[in-house]
Amino acid sequence: MAHHMRTTVIVASAMVALTACAPAGYNGANSGAAEPVAVAAAEPTAAAEPEASAAPEEPAADKAPPSDVKLTDELVGKKLPRMGKVVTDQDGWVLYRFDKDSSNPAQSNCVDKCAEVWPPALTDGNPQLQGVSDDKVGTVTRQDGTRQITIGDWPVYRYIGDKKPGQWKGQGVGGTWFVVDPNGKKNLTCLPKGTPKAVAPPASGDSGSSGGGSDYSY
Repeated sequence: MAHHMRTTVIVASAMVALTACAPAGYNGANSGAAEPVAVAAAEPTAAAEPEASAAPEEPAADKAPPSDVKLTDELVGKKLPRMGKVVTDQDGWVLYRFDKDSSNPAQSNCVDKCAEVWPPALTDGNPQLQGVSDDKVGTVTRQDGTRQITIGDWPVYRYIGDKKPGQWKGQGVGGTWFVVDPNGKKNLTCLPKGTPKAVAPPASGDSGSSGGGSDYSY
């Protein structure tokens, strides 16, 4: 069964490559029905090369991370209405810092369940910077060996409670999580009333999200 599915995927991607990469070849190979597919299978290396050299970042960003590890390949310092200065990743998600981490030396203390709620901003090299000074950005090696981006020596994270780019629902959560500004400092604008709790980690297995209790330390 799995073998059959894999074959299907290969054929589908060959067809995508055929339509996306080589429309000219498509028209030229009308002589037989089987030929375009054979051409498609053989051509992607040749057809994809000019594309890859024109835009090296994008294919790498999609294919480099193993399994479900999402890399942060860009940091953007910007001003948001009401909140002021923030840093987002390449998709516009606001980044946060955690008071229980340390900056001297840089160390992340958000692991396991905490890191499911606050995914660390991981990198495999130097993220592109826009509005963030190069001398403020570094990395710290996490317990699992991945490299996390630091701003002003503070490790930075996204928040799964933010449902769309530009939100900052993580601001003030637990009294320890704050929107980070381009210098690595806490942006204390727009603090919520009271102390909001973090959302629950994603349920592992069936709908056991209610069984986790509410005493999250993250």
